[in-house]
Amino acid sequence: MSEKILWIDDEIDLLRPHIVFLEKKGYHVTPVNNVNEALELIDSEKFALTLIDENMPGISGLEAIPMIKQRDSSLKIVMVTKSEEEHIMEEAIGSQIADYILKPVNPNQILLSLKKNLQEDNLVEQKTILQYQQEFRNLSMELSYLRTYQDWAEYYKKILSWEIKFDKVADNEFADLLQSQKEEANIQFAKFIENNYEDWLNGNEKPLMSHTLFKEKIKPEVEKEKVLLLMVDNLRYDQWKVIEPLFTKYYNKVSEDYYYSILPTATQYARNSFFAGLMPSEIEKRFPEKWFNDNEDGNKNEFERDFLEDQMKRIGLGSKSMKYLKVLNADFERKIYDDFNQHKNNDLLVIVYNFIDILSHAKTDNHIVDQLIRDDKTFRSLTSNWFENSSLIKIIKLAAESGYKLVITTDHGTVYVKKPSKVVGDRETSTNIRYKTGKSLTYDDRDVWAITNPEKLFLPKGNLSSKYIFAKNNIFLAYPKNYNHFVNYYKETYQHGGISLEECIIPISILEPK
Repeated sequence: MSEKILWIDDEIDLLRPHIVFLEKKGYHVTPVNNVNEALELIDSEKFALTLIDENMPGISGLEAIPMIKQRDSSLKIVMVTKSEEEHIMEEAIGSQIADYILKPVNPNQILLSLKKNLQEDNLVEQKTILQYQQEFRNLSMELSYLRTYQDWAEYYKKILSWEIKFDKVADNEFADLLQSQKEEANIQFAKFIENNYEDWLNGNEKPLMSHTLFKEKIKPEVEKEKVLLLMVDNLRYDQWKVIEPLFTKYYNKVSEDYYYSILPTATQYARNSFFAGLMPSEIEKRFPEKWFNDNEDGNKNEFERDFLEDQMKRIGLGSKSMKYLKVLNADFERKIYDDFNQHKNNDLLVIVYNFIDILSHAKTDNHIVDQLIRDDKTFRSLTSNWFENSSLIKIIKLAAESGYKLVITTDHGTVYVKKPSKVVGDRETSTNIRYKTGKSLTYDDRDVWAITNPEKLFLPKGNLSSKYIFAKNNIFLAYPKNYNHFVNYYKETYQHGGISLEECIIPISILEPK
């Protein structure tokens, strides 16, 4: 079926050759020489797009735009004008035109505008599928040659780039194929972590990690200028890429890097490690009254400010003023925005933002949120929509105006779990779905990485015989008791604490005010 185009121009007869050209290309063009006749046609027919001359006697093109939109808000408008005056362009764009073309027009110029506005989605989809078909073999072969933490990070970013491209593609067949590739990559990634993680903690050839990130990446920025450190709990790399444009409205990106979360990839461990600049067992030794093991009562992230203040003194930032704020709800988020002037003179302003973590847990507990977040694509979309309408973006704008450099990072990611694996433990066993620690654990070796000597990974021991197990890929750990209920409750939810690309390889970006 050909697209119906309405062309409004007081000299429409002179455009007959252009109309014939477009009709040969498959478009059905209805020509009219005045706005009044065009409005009557819009009331009675459905058009995909209208071309309209900006300068006509009677009702001008600019005057006609709101009249057309009132009758059909979905009708795309392309304005044809001989004027390059800035105020005319601004007025037209402000009236929500889809495009504009400068006179004298030629047929190919018009054809390009029609394709861009009427066929862009199909063209993008076709090109994306074609490119992925060409890249599929390369991604499969490359997986066999990944040797270093740099290789894995770059490979993961390639996978995510394709995932985000496929968000705009209706054909799920290829998106599903890409997911299969990522699952295979996660299986191999778990083996890579098992073979290298302990060496990273005890050797020199290692990636940036939770306990080294602040000293190596953030300290140099704080030494030079004011810094707003935004710690977004549970922010995956793909989510950062879709919300990045919201931040670059007010900031220019100086650098984008990745780092590896420590294990477990859980807030209690990874975020405390980040703020303390220490591994968990080191925190426990230095602050025995402020570290709570999994089986102990207490708010396990209550002392982040204390840990950060201690780290700043140890690494030579003790003279810098610091304000720490943790956002747990929208009311406090708005309060920070309202009170921003009270905070803007600190050398380091830290905002811990818990929204994504809250959202991922809500998918487990809230039926409505569960229906909204059906997969990674919808999780990315909902994350983007939330940030776009949050007070946080207003805070970021104020920070830019106040001259703050911006550092955005996270403590760990999260993974969409699909497959249960049975674990048996005693009453002291931790309750996390992606990792467990305890003294009496029975499990399937194929599904977890088991650590019988936690001290080698700088992890606290609840008792002398404690061990840790970390779920791999998209596995979640389930108890035999009420097994079916447990599995149905947690299957296809977002969890963290284990070993996956999504949980372990996470973003840090540094931006400067525009």
